[in-house]
Amino acid sequence: GKIVRALPEPVAAQAEAVRRTTALAPDRAAARPDPGTTAALVQACSNHRQVRLNYRSEAGSDLRHEVDPWAVVVRHGRWYLLCWSHTAGARRAYRIDRVRGVEELDDTTSPPADLDPVALLEEHLAVGWEYDVDVVIDAPIATVARCLPRAVGRLEPLDAETTRLVGSTSNPWWYADQLAKIPAPYRIVRCPELQQTARALGQRLLAAGEPQPA
Repeated sequence: GKIVRALPEPVAAQAEAVRRTTALAPDRAAARPDPGTTAALVQACSNHRQVRLNYRSEAGSDLRHEVDPWAVVVRHGRWYLLCWSHTAGARRAYRIDRVRGVEELDDTTSPPADLDPVALLEEHLAVGWEYDVDVVIDAPIATVARCLPRAVGRLEPLDAETTRLVGSTSNPWWYADQLAKIPAPYRIVRCPELQQTARALGQRLLAAGEPQPA
């Protein structure tokens, strides 16, 4: 609508994509970001202007955050605002469908020079889930990185041939399945739920390899 047409062409294109996406969403229960809200956030990112968000938490609490907006990213079917929250004193990824209002402020901002929005969002989405995970893998970090999606967590080199994976999950079966793709030995150092699931998955795979009766 008018908001989209008033924006600079690159910003308007993103806002128009939001409008089309929300209009075509077939699931009435799906989380749809408001096109005007999303356009305002994209504009703030483009202008490098601090904003004040009226935000509704998952628990239903109405909160107010002052943030430096860095980027709007679409991932796993949801729209997120990547930013630095002055209120929280930390990096945050806010779901745009939960933003109830946007007020652009006078202060200017500057995103990190090495900002990789997709990588940062994946790292953010990998933490804060129900079960904390710590895995040590007997392979170089470059090898492990090729096998695992970023959403499993953060990789740290322990030495040239060993990598540590730190993350979290609410779905141990999915996580165990991702770990099984690593072509190297690994040890689940922390997370009893994941250890139990990995044992069950291993037994299932062993049973699948047993000779079948004629």
